[in-house]
Amino acid sequence: MDSFPKSELQTGDAESALSDFELTSESLISVDYIAPPAAISDYVTTLYHFRCDEPLIRDIQPASVGHLAIFPRGRGHMHFRGGYSDPNPGTAIMTPLSTAVPIVVEGPFHVIGAALSPLGWAALTGLHAGKARDRLRPAREVLGADADTLGERLNTAYRDGSMSGKECALAIGEFISSHARPINPRHRDLIRIVNMWLGASLNPVLDDLMDAAAYSPRQVQRLTERYFGLPPRALARKYRALRAAALLSFPQLTPEFEYELGEAFFDQSHMIREITRFVGRTPARLTDERAPYLAELIDPKNLRELG
Repeated sequence: MDSFPKSELQTGDAESALSDFELTSESLISVDYIAPPAAISDYVTTLYHFRCDEPLIRDIQPASVGHLAIFPRGRGHMHFRGGYSDPNPGTAIMTPLSTAVPIVVEGPFHVIGAALSPLGWAALTGLHAGKARDRLRPAREVLGADADTLGERLNTAYRDGSMSGKECALAIGEFISSHARPINPRHRDLIRIVNMWLGASLNPVLDDLMDAAAYSPRQVQRLTERYFGLPPRALARKYRALRAAALLSFPQLTPEFEYELGEAFFDQSHMIREITRFVGRTPARLTDERAPYLAELIDPKNLRELG
């Protein structure tokens, strides 16, 4: 199978490697986004059904929240910074991603899953997002035998045509609803405050978060990494790039958004480096009309956790 040059992910050339990574044409990829039922809307930002029937798929997953997904078709690897790779099992937990991650898969490749909010990640997995981040793990390692039973049932039903992608996605949502555990109410409130802080500006002020949180600065740092995977400054940097990419994907920018983008980065080269690091594409690639899948991934509606 074709692979990603891992050595470049272990060096300072990672951004260059990502920008030069030859991608499968987005016009060959189909993706359906399914609104989560109200009962799980606090836990799931979106349900989805991804399909690409090419014999080889090369793509990049932007930095993201955690996912619970099944892989009824296709086997490959995610290639992480540091030079390690994880294969995709039949049923998987993708932990929160701190940077963009290349994917190389022998197709056809079909994925059905749920993108978890930070609250949903904690309620479903109970894992420290910072310690668990940047991995693709068999779901049974995190969620136990029930996850394997679910995945085997859905993968089989999807392959034999007895369940559609949407039906499988909704079944994953039902699994999340039945397995989510309560979160400390004060921690839940902090998650809401961090979401609001991230969504307030491309460059949110750290002191504003500290003033709004009912914790000491050290506790805010620790709890933010626990639930979001990164401490506040690094988290703001990640979402600045994701939100900037979303704005740049629009056909036209309002003067207000142009000004906000100009103020958010030191200069154009800084913006390009940051977007490439977290989204995996240069700004020029963001506006490619042949890239509907990427446009959906970075659409503001799929950053709903920011409030």
